[in-house]
Formats: sequence, structure tokens, C-alpha cells
Amino acid sequence: MTTVLLVIHLLLAITLVCMVLIQRSEGGALGMGGGGMGGFMTSRSTANLLTRTTAVLAACFMLTSLTLAVLASHEQRGAKSLLDEPKPAVGQPATPSQPTVPLAK
Repeated sequence: MTTVLLVIHLLLAITLVCMVLIQRSEGGALGMGGGGMGGFMTSRSTANLLTRTTAVLAACFMLTSLTLAVLASHEQRGAKSLLDEPKPAVGQPATPSQPTVPLAK
């Protein structure tokens, strides 16, 4: 389930980026669709359609993000972090398998 949702999430992200890049820039400096498009997708209804599509894609993206976060938290309930385990003392092995013999001087 998580894998399918992750693939859908990635497809939504790619589509959302493409939809944002297609839209006409209104600020001027950084947009791709400035004025050299020759009338391609410049009508008001197309802009409205692009805006609504972007909003729907953004909502779906947020929904899949939250769902993936909830699924990840449920899967990690039993797992412990490595930071939670006690560290062995410095100079001592973590699990002594044989008794250590002091070296003779």
C-alpha cells in the first residue's frame, strides 16, 4: 500500500511542477511563459483551468503527504532508534564472548 501511494505521490509532484511551469508569469522576471509563446494558452479561461488544476493537484499532493506520514508513523511503532540503546563503556566490548585476560607486563 505504501509503495503504491508513494508512486502516486511522486507522479503528483512531477505533474504539479509541470503545471506551475506552464502557467504564465505575472511578475515578469523569473517566469518561463513571459511573452514569446505566441498566443499559446493565453486566454482567461485557460488560465482559470490551469489555476484550478494546480489547486486540485496541490490538495492531492498534501493529502498523499499526510497519508504517507501517518502510515510511516504506524509502521515505526515497534522499532527503536539506535540512539535509544545504551552505549557500551569506552574500552569494553559491546557483548563479551570470552573473558578478557589482562596482559602481563
